[in-house]
Amino acid sequence: MTLQNRTVLVTGANRGIGRATVEALLEKGVSKIYAGARNTNSLPNFGDNRVVPLAIDITDPASIEAAAATAHDIDLLINNAGTAAFADMLSAPMDTIRADMDVNYYGTLAVTRAFVPALELKKDAAIINVVTLAAFVAFPSLPGYSASKAALWSQSQGLRMSLAPKGIALHTVNPGPIDTDMAKEIDMEKVTPRHAADEILRGFEAGEADIFPDPTSKQLFGLWKQDYRALEQAVYDMHFGG
Repeated sequence: MTLQNRTVLVTGANRGIGRATVEALLEKGVSKIYAGARNTNSLPNFGDNRVVPLAIDITDPASIEAAAATAHDIDLLINNAGTAAFADMLSAPMDTIRADMDVNYYGTLAVTRAFVPALELKKDAAIINVVTLAAFVAFPSLPGYSASKAALWSQSQGLRMSLAPKGIALHTVNPGPIDTDMAKEIDMEKVTPRHAADEILRGFEAGEADIFPDPTSKQLFGLWKQDYRALEQAVYDMHFGG
């Protein structure tokens, strides 16, 4: 897979991994990048006329439809937009838990469905879903996020099979903690958003179906493959003491 001359949409491009991914893509010879955000005023000045601001709220069907009509020329969709609520699973309001699922699972699926008709007309079209290591082990402080990302991992598996006959590849990205506003309360070793973005693009170009863009995600996914209960115990010890 190559990024040269691609037209790309990155959702959640105003900060964190999304912003860093736009910056990294600009060094890869892409033709155009739609930088998606709910409020385009929140987007930074990327200083390159290949970046086109695009208003998209992934929980709003009308907003998604309008974005799909505008960005109909993409051949790579990067579903990065997401949310995470730090809460207690037993006491947090159900609306707090439900909000993560509405954005991370249903919102991502809605965007994918809206853009598939355009993508299937392109050669070597692809979708990258930013999932997370929390798809493989639930973090007690992020109950809705962990559940929604586990659901997104399952969604991505199913979509990979459904999209293959249409000529659309599906990749997942499964980072550990990244040094972003979303992860500021997580006391773990973190890499920069740019490190993660560079690894995401490297993995995509290398044809990796599932990309682990930082040392922590690689290490803990390796533990999950060996013994998923051992990873569960490691997270328990991290939160409650072993």
